Amino acid sequence: MLRIMIGALCSILLMSANAESPYIEGEHYERITPEVATLTNGKTEVVEIFWYGCHHCFDFEPHLEKWKPALPDNVEFRRMPGIFSESWIPHARAFYTAEALGVLDKIHAPLFDAIHVQKKKIRDAESLERFFIAQGVSEEDFREAYNSFSVDTKTRQAAILSKEYGITGVPSMIVNGRFRTSARFTGGYEEMLKVVDHLVDIQSTQ
Repeated sequence: MLRIMIGALCSILLMSANAESPYIEGEHYERITPEVATLTNGKTEVVEIFWYGCHHCFDFEPHLEKWKPALPDNVEFRRMPGIFSESWIPHARAFYTAEALGVLDKIHAPLFDAIHVQKKKIRDAESLERFFIAQGVSEEDFREAYNSFSVDTKTRQAAILSKEYGITGVPSMIVNGRFRTSARFTGGYEEMLKVVDHLVDIQSTQ
């Protein structure tokens, strides 16, 4: 009987918290149906979906970098390159190549900068190879990783997840494979991250 009363009280408190929230499902975020399996164990997963060729993703980066350090210990953040067309595949492979080589920190921001500030046309394997070499990666290491089975598998998985998440553009944020949001829903990047924080809180109470 006591367990039933405690459970009912928790449900009432959760409903009250949701009622007081300024964020509404269907308006500020959407539920993903069916849910998509996460890659974390016991933690709330937050995924940013981006494309290096997207200037909105480039503009979002400073907001995201400022927000990440405040994430609680029970949240695991990761990036995933979105793939909506074949032209996006080289950039996705570049991300996973940098990850495989352990140089993502040296590649991620500079690649965005090269494309959107320096206006360099980095769109295919050849131009990406030149960029990686300029960042200190050897030609041999780049080619081996870029054409590897592991990078190919992760790129294919990213294409599948881009569809399963049901997103229509980037940057988008996915919380625990259950919710998606973007600036299209929230009207801005700061508000989008506040919605993500709200969705993380929801997951923490479940």
